[in-house]
Amino acid sequence: MHKKEDVLKALRLVSHPEKGSDIVTLGMVGDISVTAEGIAIVLVPEKSNDPFLTSIKSNCVRAVKELLGPDAVISSIEVKPRIVVEKTAAPKRDVLPGVKNIIAVSSGKGGVGKSTVAVNLAVALARRGYATGILDADIFGPSVPKMFNALDYHPEVRKENGNDLIIPMTRYGVKILSIGFFVKGTDAVIWRGPMASSFLKQLISQGDWGELDYLIFDLPPGTSDIHLTLVQEVPVTGAIVVTTPQEVALADARKGIAMFRSEAINVPVLGLVENMSFFVAPGLPDKKYYIFGKDGGSRLAAEAGTELLGQIPIVESICDGGDTGTPAALNDSDTGLAFITLAETLVRQVEKRNAEMAPTIRVEMK
Repeated sequence: MHKKEDVLKALRLVSHPEKGSDIVTLGMVGDISVTAEGIAIVLVPEKSNDPFLTSIKSNCVRAVKELLGPDAVISSIEVKPRIVVEKTAAPKRDVLPGVKNIIAVSSGKGGVGKSTVAVNLAVALARRGYATGILDADIFGPSVPKMFNALDYHPEVRKENGNDLIIPMTRYGVKILSIGFFVKGTDAVIWRGPMASSFLKQLISQGDWGELDYLIFDLPPGTSDIHLTLVQEVPVTGAIVVTTPQEVALADARKGIAMFRSEAINVPVLGLVENMSFFVAPGLPDKKYYIFGKDGGSRLAAEAGTELLGQIPIVESICDGGDTGTPAALNDSDTGLAFITLAETLVRQVEKRNAEMAPTIRVEMK
């Protein structure tokens, strides 16, 4: 099998017709992987519309075969836009200046209960005396209004120094804003990425959030423009990744962890929450049924070098609470206490993170 160093040596023979230097020196080679299937090359041009890309890709194939031999297989040459990361000396807090900790709640895939965890976590933090808000950033599938029984709420706007401020709804001690407050519950949000990002920026910058200990962002599943918009707009204290014990969910959770830890994002991952961990049948409190597998979250947390913040069981009352707008964290049942424990664990993790790490720096991407 060929070595990456040999491929890189070959690519040094490929010059950019306009810039007069080889593509390695110009920083156009983003990544090289060599597998049994062949050689995969990622190019990161300065401009995505570089007119010479087609000829450069052809020259890459030619150079590799000339240096490594005609049997060298190029499995793919992918072109990705270059991300230039500029970090300021300190977090810019012109946006959300009164918010102490910004927590991103995410998931690698949909259907794992991310919004349920975000809502109950916010309620549990408020019950523990922390000034808490939640911003529903799941632009295309906002479920926070229903979980707070607020489908008919329409925020008021007030003027301050010539600026319009959107007043969040307050319920169960939590300040809440969501795109669901601005569209009909039966309407689909059909927006391009820039429009969705622009609306999120408006909820962040124009929300009258005031002084908060914690502002929870309920992000869309997967990795998207919304995630990038968030880290561009505010310095995120840390991220929580929600998963189920099922392997297919864990595979996507790994991608979520990798995104936050990437060089371009660099947001601390505070830990994992394993939702739907087990089922306990009524009348059999000592018998647990692991419907989606056992200890998947624990294994992934150990593998990723992060914490398992909590394990939330499959309980009918959690689902019912979300449907009726009365989150399970409002009561002192076993499920309610599970979210209270999760909130307490999160607080300890945030305090540890703030004591041991520098504040997260807002990212600027070009």
